[in-house]
Amino acid sequence: MNFLSATPGDTIHEQLCHTGQHYDPLLSDVFFSELDLEKPTYQLGIGSANHAEQTAHMLEAVEQTLLGERPDRVVVYGDTNSTLAGALAAGKLGVPVAHVEAGLRSFDRSMPEEINRILSDRLSDLLFAPTKAAVENLEREGMSEGVHRVGDVMFDLARKLGTRCLGIGTRTLDVQPGSYLLASVHRPANADSKDALRSILKAFQGIGETIILPLHPRTRKNIEGFDLPLPANVRVCPPLGYLATMDLLARSKLVLTDSGGLQKEAYFHCVPCGSLRDNTEWVETVAAGWNRLAGCDSEAIVTAARTFLEEGPPEIPADQPYGDGEAAQRIVENLLGAR
Repeated sequence: MNFLSATPGDTIHEQLCHTGQHYDPLLSDVFFSELDLEKPTYQLGIGSANHAEQTAHMLEAVEQTLLGERPDRVVVYGDTNSTLAGALAAGKLGVPVAHVEAGLRSFDRSMPEEINRILSDRLSDLLFAPTKAAVENLEREGMSEGVHRVGDVMFDLARKLGTRCLGIGTRTLDVQPGSYLLASVHRPANADSKDALRSILKAFQGIGETIILPLHPRTRKNIEGFDLPLPANVRVCPPLGYLATMDLLARSKLVLTDSGGLQKEAYFHCVPCGSLRDNTEWVETVAAGWNRLAGCDSEAIVTAARTFLEEGPPEIPADQPYGDGEAAQRIVENLLGAR
């Protein structure tokens, strides 16, 4: 999250607060180094725990930080426990909140992220929606004031990076472009369930193609703990940096993932996606035919993958639902206007 303080003229003083929810260097530090981001002003070091405990520790730490900093506004991103803790702490202290990625809905309240999205939107007076569907979701929930359709900041990044990432991942793993599928499994519903993991790995085996699987630490731990064998066609590696991951994604035949971000990034790079989920907040990717929802059912995963591999990807839509690559600029303009 970011703390914003206005200064005379059109200037915003920004400070980044990192809760520590993502603390593994390969899942946190690498983004700052590869994308040339400034180090966070505040490192809260919360770490992992169950949802209630983690959110409670974040809420306490963020509140103390806000009391010392006293910013004019807090900007929260996405749908994590950090998002909710930042919005709730600011709201309790009367600090205005802006939510980036407002209005996304999977309509599945068994997902912690869905609860975080809904509550964060309710606590925000500026709602930066990435898509038309997100705006419509907010309107159905009675929220129209302060809503701005700005586009998607991840699409901004994809446009900005251009070809900068090409070759990094394929060289690192010594694989030929177009010779593999890329997979990721990390959501608790999949990673913490022996039955779900077994079914997903069975599907990977049934697909038969070479599958590169960068393993999230919790997924690796559970595969080993559940004593599940890895199929011979699955090549496991540690989590990769952002640039390497984007290279592997852009040069893959197909992505199989339970990550919301990778679903969308696959679409950005015109790579078909089989989602290991029963629903998605990124409904545009499904409507365009580039994303098939398969859940953790092995037959459905194999069918989705083989359909894409045999029939090829659909046509590229004429309209880009995620904006024009200028979402960040629109967010800044609206923040300046709301001072």
